[in-house]
Amino acid sequence: METEALRRAVADGMPRTIADLERLVRIPSIGYPGYDPANVRASAEATAEILREAGVDDARLLEIEGGHPAVYGEVPGPPEAPAVLLYAHHDVQPEGSADEWQTPPFEPVVRDGRLYGRGAADDKSGVVVHAAALRIHPARRCRLR
Repeated sequence: METEALRRAVADGMPRTIADLERLVRIPSIGYPGYDPANVRASAEATAEILREAGVDDARLLEIEGGHPAVYGEVPGPPEAPAVLLYAHHDVQPEGSADEWQTPPFEPVVRDGRLYGRGAADDKSGVVVHAAALRIHPARRCRLR
C-alpha cells in the first residue's frame, strides 16, 4: 500500500476507531475483587465483537476458572510466514477518587483533540488500534495469537 493511500485509509477509518474506543471506555471493566465481574465480561464480549468486525472471524472468549475471560483470535497468514502476536488488555484500574477527574471516568470526552476516560490509553486503545490496522490491511499478512 502506498504511503498516501495508507494515510487516507487511516483517516477514513478514524471515526470508527474512535467510536470503538468510546464504546470500550464506557464499560467500567475494573478487574479487581469487589467490582462487578460482569463488566469485565461485557468488555471482553465487546472486544471480541470489535475484532470480529475487523476480520478476526474466530475472535472468542477464553474462560479460565477463577479469572476474567480473555479474548483470543487468529488470522492466518501466508504459509511459512512468521507469526505476529498482538496484545492489549481491556480491563482497567479502579477509577480512584471522583474529585481527581474533570469528567466522569467512564464517559469518554474529547478535549484538545484527545479522548479522555478510564482505560482510553491503557489499554483499550491497544484493542482498537489492532482492529484499525486489520481493517486497513485486508491482506492480513500476520497471524494473531
